[in-house]
Amino acid sequence: MIKLIKNPTEIKEFGNDGKKIIEFIGKVNTQTEKLSIAKISSPEGWDEAGQTPEFDEYTVVLKGQLRIETKDEVFNVKADQTIVIGKNTWVRYSTPYKGGAEYMAVCLPAFTKDIANRDK
Repeated sequence: MIKLIKNPTEIKEFGNDGKKIIEFIGKVNTQTEKLSIAKISSPEGWDEAGQTPEFDEYTVVLKGQLRIETKDEVFNVKADQTIVIGKNTWVRYSTPYKGGAEYMAVCLPAFTKDIANRDK
């Protein structure tokens, strides 16, 4: 099978203002359930609620620095670094650093708000 995906879709997200998600493959843009691939831009000072997702997430930082907190550790992931967060792990993402961050996220299975299990 070969399928050209001509355009990504911007996903409206919650958290502080300014986070932008562009989905290339996933539930919204291609109706793919197995995985999602998205590019995320988050400005300096952005943060979101913690979550305990039912998916594995592979995050590659392209620019800037992303802070990722788990119950046990805090990771400062810089450009050209990658972090893998296994499903059912509590995690919180933020960009408290100057210039924010731009990163790619791959989720297996595909990201949805329902299986992200965000804290209230």
